[in-house]
Amino acid sequence: MPSYDTIRLNKYISESGVCSRREADKFIEQGTVFVNGKRASIGDQVSSKDKVIVNGNLIEPRAPEDAIYIAFNKPPGITSTTEASVKDNIIRYIKHSERIFPIGRLDKDSQGLILLTSNGDIVNKILRAGNKHEKEYIVMVDKPITEQFIEGMRNGVPIMGIMTQKCEVSKETNYIFRITLIQGMNRQIRRMCEHFGYEVVQLERIRVMNISIKGLGVGDWRELTEKELAELFAMTERSVGTKEASLPKKRVGSPATKWSTRPARFSEDFDGEAKPAKPGRKPAGSASRPGRPATGGAKPVRKLANGKPAFEGDKPFKSASRPTGPGSKRKPAAKTLNRAPKGNAGSRGSSRTKR
Repeated sequence: MPSYDTIRLNKYISESGVCSRREADKFIEQGTVFVNGKRASIGDQVSSKDKVIVNGNLIEPRAPEDAIYIAFNKPPGITSTTEASVKDNIIRYIKHSERIFPIGRLDKDSQGLILLTSNGDIVNKILRAGNKHEKEYIVMVDKPITEQFIEGMRNGVPIMGIMTQKCEVSKETNYIFRITLIQGMNRQIRRMCEHFGYEVVQLERIRVMNISIKGLGVGDWRELTEKELAELFAMTERSVGTKEASLPKKRVGSPATKWSTRPARFSEDFDGEAKPAKPGRKPAGSASRPGRPATGGAKPVRKLANGKPAFEGDKPFKSASRPTGPGSKRKPAAKTLNRAPKGNAGSRGSSRTKR
């Protein structure tokens, strides 16, 4: 059991993997939680010396080193939420035997690396911009990339009434660039590109801090290695997990009105719960522009500025190499980023890696 002075009872219960903090509060209210033989109350504090029973079962939280840490190569079409009511949610797709949740989010239409864990304490330490932990992306846009575009992306972009932090951006090909962020604003990369008149055709996250997507096929997941965990713990040792850790947000006037009519979508890396569209907004999945098909249906092949289909005359994203050997049991992924973006992009990838 991890050693600490005292923590809130609902957090203690959550860290055991039994349920979420909200569900723990419900059990406490229902009178099914006992601490040292006495019925517990909301807000109670407990320590490692206390005996906690939930629904008749003695529990204790896992030590951080015993928690579950997973790297998942999310396919397009999978939503980064734990909400059971959301179709194709990430938890249902992975089907892990233990209770886990995603660290941050990745846009439904995007693919790539997302970490999941059973350790709630590490989530904000990774996500808070003030901790300056990197997340790296490969992005394809719909027209040739200029030096002005690269320089503008590097120096910060006014989106949602806030200036984004300066970041590393490099041109890979005429239509593909690489970007490294420490922020996680809602649909940040897509909105940064649209500020300069570009539309994102494909987006893939390839790295979170020291964890790389290399060797992980689309739709596959694996547990982090001991070396990766040691590096991850070292990098987050002095990270702050509170909201105060975030970098100051530089306001650039009132939020751009052009976003008020856009459908609410999940972010590339948003450190909060998915929120439904506000009243007056188009529901997610509706056509955002006249003549554009609703999301979820068959999509036409994207055309670049020269009128040719996407990827023609330009190198597509390289797909992650798929590991082989003992324990590997996968089928070829149905859709990968080195195919033109047409048809239903949300088809599932291969089966999960055996633990």
